[in-house]
Amino acid sequence: MYKLKLLLLTMAAGWFCLGVCQADRITLKQGQVITGEILAEKDAHLIVDIGVTVLRIEKDKILDFQYTQGFGIEEPNDPNLIIGQSTSSQDKLYKTAKLQKTTIEKCVDAVAEAVVKVSTPAGMGSGFFINEQGYLITNYHVIEKETKIEVTVFKKDKTGFEKKNFKKVKIIAINPFVDLALLKVEEAEGMDIKHAYLGETNKITVGETVFAIGNPLGLERTVTDGVISTKNRAFEGLVYIQTNADINPGNSGGPLFNLAGEVIGVTNMGYIFYGGLGFAIPINYVKDFIENREAFAYDEDNPNSGFRYVQPEARRNHNLPGFLFEEDSENK
Repeated sequence: MYKLKLLLLTMAAGWFCLGVCQADRITLKQGQVITGEILAEKDAHLIVDIGVTVLRIEKDKILDFQYTQGFGIEEPNDPNLIIGQSTSSQDKLYKTAKLQKTTIEKCVDAVAEAVVKVSTPAGMGSGFFINEQGYLITNYHVIEKETKIEVTVFKKDKTGFEKKNFKKVKIIAINPFVDLALLKVEEAEGMDIKHAYLGETNKITVGETVFAIGNPLGLERTVTDGVISTKNRAFEGLVYIQTNADINPGNSGGPLFNLAGEVIGVTNMGYIFYGGLGFAIPINYVKDFIENREAFAYDEDNPNSGFRYVQPEARRNHNLPGFLFEEDSENK
């Protein structure tokens, strides 16, 4: 009987280690370390499952706490959410995940490399990768009537960020009516691309903290934060997310994140002279656009696709050609 109890205790300890060794980590101010699963993060405390019981730990007693995978990314088991494994006839190019909320600082550190700068001869804006294959989302008005597109990726290195420019960028699909464009960096093969996860519109709440990353006025990798002012502001027949996070020219096409690091909108409008009035396209519009990309496929032979035929360069020598004078002399 004693050996049986010892075996059961050993097995229980093994199962407990399997559950906790990969758990979240909370360090108290007095030096103790608690490992477990953070079930909820409130303003004043954490709810932590340590396996044998659930604890409530006040934040004023906590020195630091960390989620298992950086800022809490947990790949879902639902195959519908994984790229290339959709149950629908058309594979999804984007990814979703069960993410836990944390601080803006930790989120920015995790998602900053997914945000890019999109440049054309007419101007520049922002965008973000949605998978490792180089597909990215931006605003249609950022690339409107342009085919020469350049994407700048910011990769972390020991001293900060290294810029890498890619000039082979293909337009996959565009929808001017909702101001969205799907692009693909064709030089992405072999490159370690960091992508963003897409959130859910129905989980957005008024008052929740959000932040944007973009390139306003060419100031690369600028982070601005605020809250959701309204999640369903109507404008010209469409619904937008309104936020008081600063959105300026150059932010267009960039992501609006929640505190889990999920993209909940694509920034596309802001009032320059009125602070605190920024707008973003809800993520459900973006998902629908991506899933129905064949309906919005870019075709350079279709003038409605925004393909612009450049006019030939004007004649530089405005003098009359010499052969005209030769013909006049022969006629005389």
